Amino acid sequence: MTDPATSTDEYIATFPDDVLPILTEVAAALRRALPGAEERIRYGMPAFMLGDRYALHFAGWKKHVGLYPVAPLDPELEAEVAPYRAAKDTVKLLYRDPVPTDLVERIATALRARHE
Repeated sequence: MTDPATSTDEYIATFPDDVLPILTEVAAALRRALPGAEERIRYGMPAFMLGDRYALHFAGWKKHVGLYPVAPLDPELEAEVAPYRAAKDTVKLLYRDPVPTDLVERIATALRARHE
């Protein structure tokens, strides 16, 4: 059995070669949007801390990467996020589609502003 990842980069490295660039792109977008955020592994997935209690997590799955929790956003941004909503607090980005890095950054920025 492999030891659990202790960093975002270790977590990403556990995925197949075709998924690595996608998860790397999502992590890079989150790092750009959340400069200085503490990165942790929480609940077995990378988390970017938004203050002491709140975090934006991402996780790789068989066919997609998920962002959690993403509460409803302002109406204009929510309209852009809507096609990616999988549940009320989940954003699901399919591997087969280009990563909407600008949207990932704007989601993270909006959540950071909400929790500041």
